[in-house]
Amino acid sequence: MSATETAPAGTAAADPGERELTYLGAFNEAMFQLMRQDEDIFVAGEDVGVQGGVFGSFKGLAEEFGDRRCVDTPIAEQAIVGLGIGAAVAGLRPVVDLMFMDFVMVAMDQIANQAAKLKYMFGGKAELPLTITTNGGAGLSAAAQHSQSLEAMLCHVPGLKVVMPSSPYDLKGLMVACVRDNNPTIIVKNKRMFGSTGPVPEELYEIPLGVANVVREGADITVVAYGRMVEESAKAAKRLSEEQGIECEIVDPRTVQPLDTETIVASAKKTNRIVVVHEAVRFGGLGAEIAAQVQEEAFDYLDAPVGRIAAPFSPIPFSPGLEGHYVPNAKRISAGILETLGRPVPGA
Repeated sequence: MSATETAPAGTAAADPGERELTYLGAFNEAMFQLMRQDEDIFVAGEDVGVQGGVFGSFKGLAEEFGDRRCVDTPIAEQAIVGLGIGAAVAGLRPVVDLMFMDFVMVAMDQIANQAAKLKYMFGGKAELPLTITTNGGAGLSAAAQHSQSLEAMLCHVPGLKVVMPSSPYDLKGLMVACVRDNNPTIIVKNKRMFGSTGPVPEELYEIPLGVANVVREGADITVVAYGRMVEESAKAAKRLSEEQGIECEIVDPRTVQPLDTETIVASAKKTNRIVVVHEAVRFGGLGAEIAAQVQEEAFDYLDAPVGRIAAPFSPIPFSPGLEGHYVPNAKRISAGILETLGRPVPGA
């Protein structure tokens, strides 16, 4: 695959190679390669320079590119995003980092009222190649203000593209696509996945935004999941296949805005049953939107209501024990799949 070639639509690359990187390593490599290729790309955010980011996402960049392209900022999320908007309009290609997804709310005016709308307000004449990176998800006992999944709020704003990678391979390819896009994009890394590993090609490659990936094929039920829930869904699917002969098809949207409804609906028509899994709270989550779109386009194909597996409508607890009950896992996903299939749930 060449440096400019994209992965085949709807699939992972045919042969990503034997080399493996961690989830964070794939992101870091993408940043190095992008910044070497294009001098207009720079990074700004809290501790992204000398410290390399709170989780090490930007480690080593300051040493190679200097403090003019790795800009440490004050703790001021509105200013960070505002800096990025201004730089993007002026012709640069900024990557601005918000440490935790929860802090997106502090900068929501800049994100929703400025970045998302600027192109429309100038009749399409202004380009805004701004990438916002952040870290979401629970599982680290970071408590209620540092563990949220707020993608539904971002997806509700026209003009934004929202990306939630589920593997190191996808993270690198989707990050390249975000930075090269001439519209504001937000890429959400999942904190629990930082150390997970997977095959990642050395060359720079791009996965197109808005194209889902059929992670696992199956005939009995469709599971739509994104971010870390893809991994948990895959565990559930493996268990159900081995123990009960149930074959789940797993569809990972990868980009939750724009959403590849076509691939999701096609899978639902194939299996006739569908469940949606996400880490965000169930009420008002993307599961509801996906369920609505599926019933609008594939109602006559469904043999059961669309199932939703998500977090309860509650702040995220600090206690590891309570947090473990809060976040959906393979066991809960298995139970939700069985309920949608009308099968008995063991231990229920």
